[in-house]
Amino acid sequence: MIYFHLYQFCGDNMVKNNLKGSLILSLGALIWGFAFVAQSAARSVSPMTLNFLRFAVSAVVLAAVLKIFGVKTHEPIFPKQKEKLKTALVAGAVCGFMLALSANLQQAGIALYPEGVSREARAGFLTALYVILVPIISSIFGKRIHIFVWFAVLLATAGVYMLCTRGGFEGIYISDALLFACALGFSVQILCVEKYCDAVGGLRLSFLEFAFCSLFSLIAALIFESGKTNIADVKSAIWSILFLGVMSGGVGYTLQIVGQKYAEASVASIAMSLESVFAAIGGWLILSHSLSLHEIIGCLLVFAAIILAQLPQFKKSGK
Repeated sequence: MIYFHLYQFCGDNMVKNNLKGSLILSLGALIWGFAFVAQSAARSVSPMTLNFLRFAVSAVVLAAVLKIFGVKTHEPIFPKQKEKLKTALVAGAVCGFMLALSANLQQAGIALYPEGVSREARAGFLTALYVILVPIISSIFGKRIHIFVWFAVLLATAGVYMLCTRGGFEGIYISDALLFACALGFSVQILCVEKYCDAVGGLRLSFLEFAFCSLFSLIAALIFESGKTNIADVKSAIWSILFLGVMSGGVGYTLQIVGQKYAEASVASIAMSLESVFAAIGGWLILSHSLSLHEIIGCLLVFAAIILAQLPQFKKSGK
């Protein structure tokens, strides 16, 4: 509702675009947050095999959508011009590789934690460090990040920390390094999407990213997980795989790509950190997990960070 009022009262296109992008990305974060419930239900399937299956479903969904839109717009799934086709395939391969690398590093990091460690909490916080890494990488490559966005980054990081850790970590493990590498991978993936989105088109890039991600995950599963998952395991988790493939992948990551057409990467990463908020809310609504005061404050900090990240655009437009 706040996004709607902000959008209505600002006339500057840059302001509208940033708000529009943040709203779309927040919807994607909502889907990802609730997908944690489905992911927990799919633990009978080994991680890389799960990523292969879920992103294969996502690619099929997007292929169908592209086919339907293609009939209306006379646009084929793959561009006919050689240069455009080459650009699309390179973009899909790069984004798909970074998505596969990040998703599988995340799963490996979670799996390697010793028993008794709050693995999901640590993974949630360390993965969300892309909130810090995206503006840092952007600034290294010469992009000026407004001071308000830096404050928003700190607020979002503090909020995610409160949501995920409930006060602190038990120690440092090799899994933490893998999850930091995962956050770095997701940061590069966000920046790659920003780079290629306009040239390739949101839906086409989404389809190609999922197809390549599924392929790379299959290769990794054949190398590292041969014989670990059988047909019965897949059947028992089929509804979770379909939810992850259709909603988390097909809808959620497509919303990321579409949202990033409007919002800058540093602002987008802050909006996407709402995933932790929605994961906590999903656990509360669906799994009856209680929300502590610590977690409620974390939710409020992340939400405040997203609003703060919009302020530089209002300042520029004189609103």
